[in-house]
Amino acid sequence: MSPSLDLPHSFVRTINALDPSGAQWLESLPGLLNDCARRWDLTLLPAFPNLSYNYVTHAMRADGSLVVLKIGPPTGDMNNERTALRVYDGRGAVRLLASDDAQNIMLLERLAPGETLAGMASEEGDAEATVIAADVMRRLWRPAPLGNAFPTVADWGDGFAKMRKRFGGGTGPFPKEIVEEAETLFAELLASSDDPVLLHGDLHHDNILSSGETWVAIDPKGLVGEPAYEVGALLRNLWEDRHAHADPGKLLERRAHQLADLLGFDRARVRGWAVAQAVLAAWWTVEDGGDDWQGAIALANLLAKIQV
Repeated sequence: MSPSLDLPHSFVRTINALDPSGAQWLESLPGLLNDCARRWDLTLLPAFPNLSYNYVTHAMRADGSLVVLKIGPPTGDMNNERTALRVYDGRGAVRLLASDDAQNIMLLERLAPGETLAGMASEEGDAEATVIAADVMRRLWRPAPLGNAFPTVADWGDGFAKMRKRFGGGTGPFPKEIVEEAETLFAELLASSDDPVLLHGDLHHDNILSSGETWVAIDPKGLVGEPAYEVGALLRNLWEDRHAHADPGKLLERRAHQLADLLGFDRARVRGWAVAQAVLAAWWTVEDGGDDWQGAIALANLLAKIQV
């Protein structure tokens, strides 16, 4: 591995933990970067500081314009993200400029100034941030292309069955009451869902960036389901900064009501999807080998108390 990359230890640890191919990919990363630089005539600039599962760096084209280069490990799957970005075609989302599908490489437009909506997610700025997020949602939603291979909300809901199987029919470390409520809500909402559209799938404050005088989304998961499902990620994102709020439950309720009113959704559907997703998020943490699921369950309990 080239020492000039100076990869964060947390990033190296995460990639090495994927499987034996992770270490090989890290060794090949300098070569991949050099290939990208030659192919697209790029001058590579310092990488983003918060690398997680992908290597993401700024780069400059021959004409002086700035772009973003994103390279994922071989075990990763950028296919849904690439396909979603092609469908969006710069309308409400960052523009995909070029890609190497076989090697999990994407060249993306650079968003400037590129501030995240998270900077507004305080009690004073939350209402304005919610208006911006709702506008981004409306610009993203469109019918999914025919014959698409995107996962559906029902597919993601299989997490409940996987959880039950892991814990022998029980709920493992998760409180039985909130799990059962989440399962019931998910089944009822799925059965009564509105017409499906292409959803972002993870549209929280950190995935909405400023671009000129507007805001656009990055990192879409690519998911097919009813529009009301989308708002759950924005509500769940509160938990990380809950200590900054005097009454997080009250803020959650205000945000949920505002989203429902702005987007024309039934408030009970917004609350229900958010509760179900919070419990699924706790399960996905455990499924991925993590042990910090308690925050998601605490959030599910707060969401369940929202008055509609």
